[in-house]
Amino acid sequence: MFDKITRIGSRAVKKAQEENRRLGIPNVYCINGKIIFEIPDGTVKTDYKFSV
Repeated sequence: MFDKITRIGSRAVKKAQEENRRLGIPNVYCINGKIIFEIPDGTVKTDYKFSV
């Protein structure tokens, strides 16, 4: 049962990441307490200026 829930969750996360890239929205992660931004072009940054 746990494997099935994990698989469903992993697919949902991957789908959301792909949609963010398609829409030009950075994916945001917290790794070892640091906020990391993955820009749609694949660049990884520790700071990001959002435009409105």
